[in-house]
Amino acid sequence: MCNNIGMNIDRMSDIIAFVRTADACSFTVAAEQLGLSRSAVGKRIVRLEERLGLRLLHRTTRHVSLSDEGAVFYERCQRILADLDEVETAMATRKQEPRGRLKLNLPFSFGRLHVLPVLHRFMADWPELEVNVSFSDRYVDLIDDGIDLAIRIGGNEDSRLMTRVLASHHLVTCATPEYLKANGAPKVIDDLSGHSCLAFMHNGRVANWRFSIDGELRTTSVQGRFSAGNAEALRDGVLAGYGIGQLATFLIGDDLRTGRLVPLLTNYAIEGEPIRAVYPSPRHFSPKVRRFIDLLVESWSPQPEWDRGLYRYNAF
Repeated sequence: MCNNIGMNIDRMSDIIAFVRTADACSFTVAAEQLGLSRSAVGKRIVRLEERLGLRLLHRTTRHVSLSDEGAVFYERCQRILADLDEVETAMATRKQEPRGRLKLNLPFSFGRLHVLPVLHRFMADWPELEVNVSFSDRYVDLIDDGIDLAIRIGGNEDSRLMTRVLASHHLVTCATPEYLKANGAPKVIDDLSGHSCLAFMHNGRVANWRFSIDGELRTTSVQGRFSAGNAEALRDGVLAGYGIGQLATFLIGDDLRTGRLVPLLTNYAIEGEPIRAVYPSPRHFSPKVRRFIDLLVESWSPQPEWDRGLYRYNAF
């Protein structure tokens, strides 16, 4: 095993000598960068060429250039060395403690109910961390606003950003027992037209409700006595008996478990877009961001607490 390790180290040393020489187009410059003699660098590249059975470099008395095969091998070697650099930096980063200012952007309801409790634990663990939290149900520009991390419900279309799924997101059509006793329960999606349905307002428009029929997505428009641009306000309206709502389990999990709300049209329920961490994509993101994302994943795995036990109530 020790012999294999030594051989692998020799191979990596030969590759580094080759890449440095190709970058500099000079054995002499590469030797200075590596702290070796010119002949030592030359021997490493010859050893590499002999092992591969290829001519990697064209040599003249004044110039060094890549052969066609050398150009292909050079590109692969660059990727290997870049990966090694990334692994080394990532491992070094793991030792660093979260500190400084962490700027977060959270959706109003989900952020207040479920992210802040995790954040409070995180801050207690890392006293040198300062946190600035903004709330918005709209997608802010993280880069322009200097945001380190956003928690979003749904996807992301900004190629400048990275995402990581944190938890599932279930939508449940529901109403109070009192409302259903007075108005009856819808059996199929089309029955909703005869009910007061509480709608979520997004960017000034009523958001359609989503269902699944035989695996196909169906959207339907709804209308009723009450609409709002805040999910908690909609939950309060449904609990007040204004009508039927389609709400996330992270809002109404306890209401379903206690029977304050009754799930409806469960055969047509569709899973919502997952809850994600979204962050700018520098090559190595900071310990404070990485560790907070890890804590969120740990806190909500394997199933977030707001969904626990809901299958017993036919919620989804």
